[in-house]
Amino acid sequence: MVKAHELGAWFGAVLDEDNCKGPNGAVLRDYLLLIVLTGLRREETASLRWENVDLVGRTLTVRHTKNHEDHTLPLSDFLVELLQRRKSDAVNEYVFPGGGRKGYIYEPRKFMNRIMAATGITFTLHDLRRTFITVAESLDIPAYALKRLLNHKMSNDVTAGYIITDVERLRIPMQRITDYMLRSAKLRETAQVIELGSAAG
Repeated sequence: MVKAHELGAWFGAVLDEDNCKGPNGAVLRDYLLLIVLTGLRREETASLRWENVDLVGRTLTVRHTKNHEDHTLPLSDFLVELLQRRKSDAVNEYVFPGGGRKGYIYEPRKFMNRIMAATGITFTLHDLRRTFITVAESLDIPAYALKRLLNHKMSNDVTAGYIITDVERLRIPMQRITDYMLRSAKLRETAQVIELGSAAG
């Protein structure tokens, strides 16, 4: 995974305009950002279609998932802006278009190698999913919400059968994960600390 103290360097390199030059550089940048901020699997992200992105309702839905169940996630503020930018540059039905036979990006290895060379941080696409999971767990997000965010089946859990997890109940946890990563990367200000008793009179 990308450790908390490495997030600044990682995000900085991914967002660096020089690293995004060349064919599909911006597409690959946003592809990596969406994975690390949602925990989606590589193919789920690459094949995401615009018809499954709701920028008004601020959600995205993944079809044909590993567990064969549609997976709807709320979008944090950062991801809404990212997808709005992608939408303005849309060239086909895919959020992350590519020149291959399938119409969407396939192999981001060259772009990833650029990021690893710039930062010294070695990572795979699945490591980005692990980063999302680890951050979510560190924020003490409830286990059932975490399973729902990751689209893990809860069929063997008797208690889970009684819990209805609406996508709106996942919105705050999703935003907390984004906020944590962006604060760790120094891309978002931390909350102002006010010393207790300083205004006492």
